[in-house]
Parts: sequence; structure tokens; C-alpha cells
Amino acid sequence: MKQNYDLLRSKDIIAILDGDTQIEELDGLRIAMPYLSGPMLCELSQKFGYYQEYYWGNGSKPNLSRWQYMDNILEYVIKENKVNQLLSYMMDKERFSDNLRKLNNVSDIEKKYKYIIQKVLEQINSILYFGGHELVVINNQYIVKSVDEKINIDVPNINIVDRDYIKNLSERAMKDIDEGNLDSAITKSRTILEETFCYAIELKGKEPSDSGDIGKLYKQVKDLYDMHANKDMDKRINKLLSGLENIVQSIAEMRNNGSDSHGLGIKRINISDYHARLAVNSSTIMADFILSVSQNSK
Repeated sequence: MKQNYDLLRSKDIIAILDGDTQIEELDGLRIAMPYLSGPMLCELSQKFGYYQEYYWGNGSKPNLSRWQYMDNILEYVIKENKVNQLLSYMMDKERFSDNLRKLNNVSDIEKKYKYIIQKVLEQINSILYFGGHELVVINNQYIVKSVDEKINIDVPNINIVDRDYIKNLSERAMKDIDEGNLDSAITKSRTILEETFCYAIELKGKEPSDSGDIGKLYKQVKDLYDMHANKDMDKRINKLLSGLENIVQSIAEMRNNGSDSHGLGIKRINISDYHARLAVNSSTIMADFILSVSQNSK
């Protein structure tokens, strides 16, 4: 089946995805995608491994328009076959929490969330329709297809993550460090972990819990592969497993505080090239270990 994801790069559709377009208002509730500011779009971009930086009024370089940031993200995820991951993340209920928390009970939250997603898809499809296409969700996958095309997906698409993939991404991160782009290297460290975790989870036939939170993803991997500390196991092995928790937490925190995802705000921390190399090497070693665990499980 030929994918037509490039059709999502229409300015009108981008205006829906970045929250510019309000579809309607219902009982005081904004029916629309969450509004994404320039810094938020840069942060979203980093979550999926693409470097974009927001310049906080320092005059060194003008910022792109919001639709350009979003278009850059779409162009990248289409090329990297990550469109479904991006749309799944953007449409996740947690992304709507600021709007939905105004409601009083769980039942209302569920109803309104489903209604918002329905209206967003309808609005996108009203644009795609005249070109003979539609955006549909089948088995939790977002697909752009011809309106008359019949499709059936029995098995989720799993992007292959192997040692060559990890090595390639690690080498690109090291190249970033050599070129002085430490922020991008930290982002790639996080991407190495996230994509390996997602791959291991999908090998078990499960959906990754939240591709935007590597802590949650690692917990899911531990549960699926029974990687919890065991009193009957050699205590040195248990110490190693415990150390993996620290790697995940540290990479996540470095990426949140010291990487390119949050522009040049006052909370940025300074890192040296050797810190960045440590982050890349640590994430590479852990990814290789998780890959081995998943392969042995098979």
C-alpha cells in the first residue's frame, strides 16, 4: 500500500495539527488540537530526533514561522517512517490535558477527548477529500489512503532496530560532538534509547505506552521481559540492572535540561564534550543490552 503522508504538509492541515485552527467550541471547551508555540514545536521536533532550535529574542537568528517548524517535523518523520509515531503522540489524551482538566468527571473527559479526535480527523479529511484521500486509524496506526482503497492491517508495522542501526545513530551523535553540536548529540542519545525500547515492546506485540517518556517505555520493557531485580540472581547482576535505571533517568534529564529541545532558556545547563560522549556511549551500551534481551527472548 502506497502511503501519501506528504499530503499532510498542506498549510491548512498544518494549521489543524499545530492548534491554530479551532474547529468549534462546545460548552466552553475548545475543540481543536492543543496550541503549540514555537518553543513547543521545537521540543516536539526533538522528541522524534530532528534538530530545531528556538531563539529566545537574542537577535542572533530569526525564528521560523510556526507552520514552518511543523512542516519541518512532518518532512523529517515522513523520511524516517515515523509519521504514525508522531500522530499517535500528538493525538494522545495526555496532550489534551490542559483543556480536558476543566471537566468534572472521567466520563466527560473520555467523551470530550473522543469527540475532539473525531472532529480533528473530520476536519483533516474535509481537506484531503477533494484529492481523493483520507486519514484513517486502523489498529492504532494512522494511515493516509485513497478513499476507495480497502485495507486490512493484521500485524503492526515494526521499524527494524538492529546493531547497525544503533551503531549508525551513535556515530552520527559522535560526529555532532566533533562538530561542537553537543545539544544534538544528547538528543540522539535519547533517540537511541527510545527507539530500542519501542522496538523491544513491539516485538512482544504490545503498543509502546508513551513514545514521549523514556522512563515509561523502560518500565514497560522491564515488565515485558521480566528484567526486575531477583533475589535469587547474583547480586552483581542486580547492581548492573539497577545501574540501567540511572542511565535512563540521567539521559532523560540531560535531554530535558541540557539539550536542544528547550531552546536557550535560563534552565539550560552547560555540558562539555566528554559529558556528551559519556551520554552517547551509555545510551549505546544500554540499547545494545536491551536489543540482546529482546533477541534472546525470541
